[in-house]
Amino acid sequence: METPNGKGGDYKIELMKILDWYIAKKFLTTFVVTIFLFVIIIIVFDIAEKLDDFLEHNAPMKDIIFVYYTNFLPSLINTFSPIFIFIAVLYLTSRLAGRSEFISMLAGGVSLKRILLPYLVVGGLIAFTSYLLNAWIIPRSDKKRVRFENMFLRDYWSQAKGTIYRQIRPGTILYMEYFNNNDSSGVGVNLEHYEGEVLKSNTFGKFLKWNKEAKTWRMENVLSREFLPDGNQIVKRSNYLDTAIQFNPLDFFFKIEDVQSLDMNELRTFIASEELRGSENIHSLKTELHRRYGSPFSTFILIAIAVFVAGRKTRGGLGFSMAVGIFVIIFYLFFSKYFMSMGQTGVMPEWLAVWALNILFIPVALLFYKFAQK
Repeated sequence: METPNGKGGDYKIELMKILDWYIAKKFLTTFVVTIFLFVIIIIVFDIAEKLDDFLEHNAPMKDIIFVYYTNFLPSLINTFSPIFIFIAVLYLTSRLAGRSEFISMLAGGVSLKRILLPYLVVGGLIAFTSYLLNAWIIPRSDKKRVRFENMFLRDYWSQAKGTIYRQIRPGTILYMEYFNNNDSSGVGVNLEHYEGEVLKSNTFGKFLKWNKEAKTWRMENVLSREFLPDGNQIVKRSNYLDTAIQFNPLDFFFKIEDVQSLDMNELRTFIASEELRGSENIHSLKTELHRRYGSPFSTFILIAIAVFVAGRKTRGGLGFSMAVGIFVIIFYLFFSKYFMSMGQTGVMPEWLAVWALNILFIPVALLFYKFAQK
């Protein structure tokens, strides 16, 4: 393209900058508007569902708005962002194609890959934001949301548990008949210490209570046995024993759906401790760890598919593109849930369960590219 002053190259660069900003601004605006409209609808339905619980537990209106729902927003936005990124790109590109703007770009010598660039730049920004939300921002806000739920939405007995049995550190097994986290008290506590497979000592306490002053657990009506190599025992009785048992009562009441309240460091630490205990949640926790890395990557694949699908001007217009897009997103959601469940149940390696969706959709994107308007 040559201009009267002979600076065709500079003119083309400026034109591409204008085009990039136009697409980027339209994409970002469409995404923000659609996802926030959807979030508002979700919140309205959630309020209707939980209103009786709020009233029953006398939850303050201020806390409902600024503690519960304010801290619920980042999680909602991040959960549905891949779907609405796809919808936003599909809608925007269909509009561009319907007004022949997309075809004009191609006819003007701009390649499809070059048109895709501003989409991917904005997608990269959203993907990076999604990672930050997953790794650090949502865990902070979710801790406040979970505390609110424990106080106003979950009943008293949800913080009470019977028959606790787990390894709290290498060689130390804790058994407890009953524990109530509401007042930090337990009944029928038994601590067993092993060296290899040999039981070295056993400590039984009829009651257990958190000692706020000493910052230790106090066992009452204690009976201790130390097993000697010659088969004899040393037996001690005491009214109480202050002991630094290395366990966090919150671990007993951890709900797997609250895993997003753990940041990356906390999640890795929790995985290590759960592996030590042989927890049944270990596959779900590892799947969540890998999901935080793999999920943002799917943004780029969905953007590419949406551009390739909607970039062709068809007689069906936006309706045809949306129909194909809905089919793709249903396909995406189905396999997303399928592979996640495979990882959470240990059927597939956790990293593979997360990345399998991206691996599956790359050929789908290439197939749509083959038939895209170029």
